[in-house]
Amino acid sequence: MTALSRLHAAVFDPLERADWILPTLARFLFAAVLAAYFWVSGLTKLGDGFSGLWTPSLGAYAQIFPKAMEAVGYDVEALSVFHWAVVTLGTWAEFILPALIIIGLLTRLSALGMIGFIVVQSLTDLYGHNKWDDALVLGGWFDAPSGSLIMDQRSLWMFLLLVLVVKGAGPLSFDRALRRA
Repeated sequence: MTALSRLHAAVFDPLERADWILPTLARFLFAAVLAAYFWVSGLTKLGDGFSGLWTPSLGAYAQIFPKAMEAVGYDVEALSVFHWAVVTLGTWAEFILPALIIIGLLTRLSALGMIGFIVVQSLTDLYGHNKWDDALVLGGWFDAPSGSLIMDQRSLWMFLLLVLVVKGAGPLSFDRALRRA
């Protein structure tokens, strides 16, 4: 038993001291798995031309405020400044927060912002798009299927981001370079 314990310590003790592995891998996986998803989603919300950065598309309002859009007959002009601000800032967040996470700048705040974004996105899917009763979308924990959009996938997304909130960006980041400076 002592030999087994020593072997275990020899293999795993160095991993416990390697604080750079989790945050670096979390940022890599975020870039590899989720960044393009959010950037493509953000592109669907931009209006035409350069002014599209502050004049979101009709689809952006329909995605983010589906019930409000239906209530006003899909007339964006009938919505408030609040709706415009949420859609515009949410669209910008889909571009800016993933980029900040990838380069490792303001990583903890950016990851926290992405967690909030995913919570709002999930609630919009469930309540705004009436997916609350859709078992394939909502899913459930501790069941055999592992591919539901909300309970399974987005829980894992948030765990990945929570690693960055807790551990920071790791050594290969602007956060680390700025801290040294």
